[in-house]
Amino acid sequence: MQNFHLTLADISPTSASQMFISTDGVFNSRARVLGGGSSINAGFYTRASASYIKKVGWNDELVNESYPWIEKQIVHKPDFGPWQRAIRDSLLEIGVSPFNGFTYDHLYGTKVGGTIFDRSGRRHTAAELLATANPQKLHVLVHATVQKIEFDTSGKIPRAVGVMFKDENGNTHKATLSKIPESEIIVSSGAIGSPQLLLLSGIGPKKDLQKMNISVVVDNKYVGKGMSDNPLNTIFVPISNRTVKQSLIQTVGITKQGVYIEASCGYGQSTDSIHCDHGIASAEIGQLSTIPPKQRTLEAIHEYRRTKRNLPHEAFKGGFILEKIAKPLSKGEITLANTNIDDNPSITFNYFSHPADVAKCVKGIRMVEKLVRSKHFAEYTQYDQGMVEKLLNMSVKANVNLIPRHTNDTESLEQFCKDTVITIWHYHGGCHVGKVVSRDYRVIGVEGLRVVDGSTFNVSPGTNPQATVMMLGRYMGVKILRERLGKGAGV
Repeated sequence: MQNFHLTLADISPTSASQMFISTDGVFNSRARVLGGGSSINAGFYTRASASYIKKVGWNDELVNESYPWIEKQIVHKPDFGPWQRAIRDSLLEIGVSPFNGFTYDHLYGTKVGGTIFDRSGRRHTAAELLATANPQKLHVLVHATVQKIEFDTSGKIPRAVGVMFKDENGNTHKATLSKIPESEIIVSSGAIGSPQLLLLSGIGPKKDLQKMNISVVVDNKYVGKGMSDNPLNTIFVPISNRTVKQSLIQTVGITKQGVYIEASCGYGQSTDSIHCDHGIASAEIGQLSTIPPKQRTLEAIHEYRRTKRNLPHEAFKGGFILEKIAKPLSKGEITLANTNIDDNPSITFNYFSHPADVAKCVKGIRMVEKLVRSKHFAEYTQYDQGMVEKLLNMSVKANVNLIPRHTNDTESLEQFCKDTVITIWHYHGGCHVGKVVSRDYRVIGVEGLRVVDGSTFNVSPGTNPQATVMMLGRYMGVKILRERLGKGAGV
């Protein structure tokens, strides 16, 4: 757990995370490791709401079988410490109630959720779910990278027949489906990778594919469109006279104002560079920096990292209050930058382009202000006034996001939201149900191909999506097997 930020900071070719910068200027990460996002995230585990499940049309009974299947294997109750207790009590004090205790359920109020980190801090990922599979029927190629999906276009409807992939040495191979009619390819490459792979395989907007000299298999204008990323804005809380044990997300306030409030702390309690340097791809950008998104060039970030040494020690001793926009209305898109699957496509999220998202952020920042000033939080924020002034009056190149000076000024808060926006890695969309895939996740216009992952979500489920992404994998696996058995096919 303590190396969470170091993984995101690693930008080497062999890193488990692959950094990308959206055209908005926001630094982000995607996973390139077995286990996907569960291998690099902050570990928080919470289910989607009952209303979400009903809206997307999932079978309640199978959903309620699939979540526990995940939870029994890799989910744990968090080691709940003083910082998280203060967050819990402060949320209740400012009216984010009732307290729903420890629960995986998505309920209005304040709750403590699960975690995929065990009590010793060891991460448990979706990859471990493979342990329950039949090893005689499973082959995992860890270093294989799919280049494109191949189709048989001789019939009325194109049919997926195999994939081209490269091994760790760069050699190309082809995996072909068996002749069994039920055989199919299931793509689960995430909200970035799945639409990218469909585009590279010839499924997408015709004019975009032709620009890249890609043969068109299906002209579908919706592939890669409707991308969303939940905007995150944070407030840094310097902590004096206390040593606070590191904790990632454990407590969440699910508000009726359309924002979620979470908290983390303890990232670096010394000036040692290993503890202080969260890396250019981490949540530090926006938290300890006031570089607006469009100015977050690599050169600007590297300059910030150099000048960061001017920050006082207090800037690294504290925690962050996180305010995430639920169900953002701002939408973007993915388009191909080139035809190399290893490279990131061009990604735009259009953060805060919809005024409703900006209004939610303003409400959220005002709620965070109340939380930080609450009596239950007082013991963490009783620091010397001289130190506060020292933090407030630093140069722009080495600034810290404390509570904005003028929270009554709506226009100033709107600008604060836009200037300090970062990601919480909950991007979704690009292969929406009803537009790119059907309700059973079959790719529209072809046979033998499904997409099952967060690219199919119109809205990020719950406060944090990983529980539902993993649940959906189990849900669809069982559903597909039951359909095959119902048809008398072998499993």
